[in-house]
Amino acid sequence: MAMTGVLRPGHGAIRVLDLDEAVHHYRDIMGLVETGRDAQGRVYLKCWDERDHNSVVLRQADRAGIDFFGFKVLDRATLDKLESDLRAWGVNTERIPAGEMLGTGERVRFETPSGHLIELYAEKQAVGNGLQVPNPAPWTKASENGIAPVRLDHCLLYGPNVAAVHKLFTEVLGFYLVEHVLAPDNENSAAVWLSCSHKVHDIAFVEHPEPGKLHHLSFLLDSWEEVLRASDILSMNNVPIDIGPTRHGITRGCTIYAWDPSGNRFETFMGGYQPYPDYEPTTWTFDGLGAGGGLDYPQRKLHETFLTVVT
Repeated sequence: MAMTGVLRPGHGAIRVLDLDEAVHHYRDIMGLVETGRDAQGRVYLKCWDERDHNSVVLRQADRAGIDFFGFKVLDRATLDKLESDLRAWGVNTERIPAGEMLGTGERVRFETPSGHLIELYAEKQAVGNGLQVPNPAPWTKASENGIAPVRLDHCLLYGPNVAAVHKLFTEVLGFYLVEHVLAPDNENSAAVWLSCSHKVHDIAFVEHPEPGKLHHLSFLLDSWEEVLRASDILSMNNVPIDIGPTRHGITRGCTIYAWDPSGNRFETFMGGYQPYPDYEPTTWTFDGLGAGGGLDYPQRKLHETFLTVVT
C-alpha cells in the first residue's frame, strides 16, 4: 500500500498519579526504553524496535487518563495539507512549536467530537533501535528487558459522537473502517476500528457518555508465546490483569489487558489480519460482542470491566 498521508501512530501522552511508580512499570516491567526527561517533568520512552525518539510520554497529574494521541504523517507538506483540510471541515486546529516535546517537530493539534486531543506531526528525532544499519543483528539486549514490545500499536478511546468521529477520520484524515459493532438498534455504530495502513486497526472508538476517556494503549508483541510470557511477567510483578490471555473475535488479535499503577489500562497484543481499504468492513451485532465472541472468543462472554472502566 502506498502510504502518502497519515503513516502510523506516533505517541500517546498519558497522565499518571505517581511518576516514579509509572516509570518503573513502563521501563522495568513493560521493558520500554527511557529516552529523556524535560523541564516540565515529563518522561519519554519508546519500544525497543521503534526508530523515533519517543512513543509514550508520562506526566504526573492528580487524575489518570490521556492527554493526547499523535500520528506521524509523511512530510511537512502533508502536515500543512491535513491542517487545511481539517479547518475546511470546520475543525479548529492549534500549532504547537517544535521542541515543546523532546525530539519532536511542529505538531498540529485538534479535538475530536469525542472530546479527545489528536495530534499530527511530520518530524521526530531518529534515535534508532540499537542495531547497526548495515548487516544488523535480529535483536538487542533491550529486546530482552521485561515484556519488551516492538512498538506502540494502537489505542482505544471512549467518548460520545462516534459517528462524527468516524466521518472525521475517514473523510479528512484518510483512514478506513475495518470493523464495527452495531448499537442495540442495529443501525448506528457503538464502536469503530479504523486503520490508516494495512493493520487491522490504528485507532478505535467506543460510544460513551463521558468525553475524552482512555480505554487502553496497546503494545505489539511478535508471537502468542510472547503474550504468554508477558502474562508471567505481569503476574511476577503483581500487575493486576483485566482480561486474558485470550483471543478477540474482533480483529482476531491475541491479547492481555492489564492496569498500570495509576489505573490506566494497557494491552499486550499480537496477531490480527491485514486488511486493505477495498475490503468490506466486518460487522458485529451488539450481542456478538459478548456471546458471539467478539471480545473474548474462547469464553464467549462480555467482561463488564471492559465496558465500564476507563480513565
